[in-house]
Amino acid sequence: MNDESQNQMGTPTPEELREQVERTRDELGQTVEALAAKADIKAQAKAKTAAVKEQAAEKTAAVKEQAAEKTAVVREQAAEKTAAVKEQAAEKTAAASAQLREKTEQAAQTVKDKTPDAVLEKTAQAAAQVRESAAQAKRYAAEKTPDPLLEQADRAATAARANRTPLIAGGALLAVFLLIRRSRGRNR
Repeated sequence: MNDESQNQMGTPTPEELREQVERTRDELGQTVEALAAKADIKAQAKAKTAAVKEQAAEKTAAVKEQAAEKTAVVREQAAEKTAAVKEQAAEKTAAASAQLREKTEQAAQTVKDKTPDAVLEKTAQAAAQVRESAAQAKRYAAEKTPDPLLEQADRAATAARANRTPLIAGGALLAVFLLIRRSRGRNR
């Protein structure tokens, strides 16, 4: 029997034996590494710690992102509510102002309606006299007053002209009050 016949019968050749030994060594090395890794608790703890840190960082980032989104939504809602409240306040202020204006006009009209014509005539005469006296005083003051003081007076007069209706209504009420008081004084 020669070597070839032995190979055919199942006996491995030296080359095949070397390959088997090499494979076995590799497998054994891998097994030893795996066993060493399982036995190395410190390395396992580090790996777990790293994994937990990574998960915590991911969750923290997700929570921060959600918080930022919710904060933006809350800010937007707050801005919308603030705008709505401001709008409502402006509407209520306008409505109250309109009501006040209307009631003032009604009160002025009521006073005018209830005031006797003679009183109205006297009020008109008094107003004319006041205007005439004011015109005379203005001319006199213009002659005797320094220019800076004239400028200030002119500004005050402009403001009074801009608010003429309340001033006239107040003057009329004052005149009516004085005339009523005067007439009551005579009746006593």
